[in-house]
Amino acid sequence: MIRYVLAMLVAMLVLVDVAPAFAQDDGRVLVAQEQRRRTLFDLLFGEEEQAAPPPPVQQQQQQRRRPQQRPQQAAPAASPPPPPPAPKIEKAADATRLAVFGDSLAIDLSKALDRFYAEDPNLVVINEGVSDSGFVRTDFFDWDKAISEKIATDSFDVAVVMIGINDRQDISANGQTYEPLTDGWNSVYQSRIGTFLGKLRAARKPVIWVGLPPMSKSEYSAAISQISNVQRLAAFAGGAEFLDIYERFLGEDGKYSSQGPDVNGQTARMRKDDGIHFATDGANKLAFYVSQTMSTFYRGGGVTIAVADPLAGTDAAAMLRPPYQGLGQVRLLEVAGAVIPISRVPARANDLMTATSTTPPAPPFTLQQLVTAPIGRVDAFGVGVDPAAAGAVNPDQEN
Repeated sequence: MIRYVLAMLVAMLVLVDVAPAFAQDDGRVLVAQEQRRRTLFDLLFGEEEQAAPPPPVQQQQQQRRRPQQRPQQAAPAASPPPPPPAPKIEKAADATRLAVFGDSLAIDLSKALDRFYAEDPNLVVINEGVSDSGFVRTDFFDWDKAISEKIATDSFDVAVVMIGINDRQDISANGQTYEPLTDGWNSVYQSRIGTFLGKLRAARKPVIWVGLPPMSKSEYSAAISQISNVQRLAAFAGGAEFLDIYERFLGEDGKYSSQGPDVNGQTARMRKDDGIHFATDGANKLAFYVSQTMSTFYRGGGVTIAVADPLAGTDAAAMLRPPYQGLGQVRLLEVAGAVIPISRVPARANDLMTATSTTPPAPPFTLQQLVTAPIGRVDAFGVGVDPAAAGAVNPDQEN
């Protein structure tokens, strides 16, 4: 009997009924959740924590069909709103029209000048640049014809010219062809620039001719420098102000540099990767130099055409002076004489100036004369010789 009771207790402690139960729901047979009965072991030691029951088969199938939702990512921090655009200044109806002629360098310059004078209502910049143009290939683009058309329509008041990076090639004239930078080439090239400037001068249009900058390739840079020198001579002869920028875009070692100080003195990128054209900061710097030349005859209210000669009617008026620019360009006679252009390098004095019309100085004293200086002469130093004293020697009567 005791064995039977012990067997029953062991069965109650160990056995657990885990048989699944079945139920019907609307005619469908569903597997019910496993049910666990409480045992004496549970009463004595407490019930174990049961895992969450698995979902029914139908719910599992719905979960397989439902796409899984990805965890939401944190929204990026909102960037500050961009600053409001600067108010656009309306140009006056009678604003001075500054036209920029030339090749792709002129296009860079015109954009920079437009930024520079953006807040000036009295000046408007007109881009007249043509890429790949020059004074050599008139069959591609004829600047002589183009400037005649612009003058005829009176489309500008002041001209800024920057051109030449495409001109290192053969030039043809009068049935002959000349190689670049030969004497014949220089003569024809300068003549074409002179014709171009002559039309502007006849139309009373002030001209600023901008020289060419150094280039990254040394051979090409040397050729461009020679072309710029020919342009300088033609500009002086044609009554234009020549702005030399070559040294302003060199590095500290005197060679080409893509970096340099900007208009604020901070190191910035001056040139583009091609080693020819200007970057934005470089173009802005170039526009600043042009504006300084412009300030000699443009002061915000128009272009000064008449330039008075302060030496007129005086003897100095007949003196040989630098060629008079006229038409309101750089005032070479602004105060009382010639004004040296900013592009000119000051000449250094190699010899002392001597006067040839004065009386030559007396010959220097001899050593004997210095020793026997008479009393009262500046070099006697208080110990001079009295000429009246007996035995005194007169050095002038010696020999």
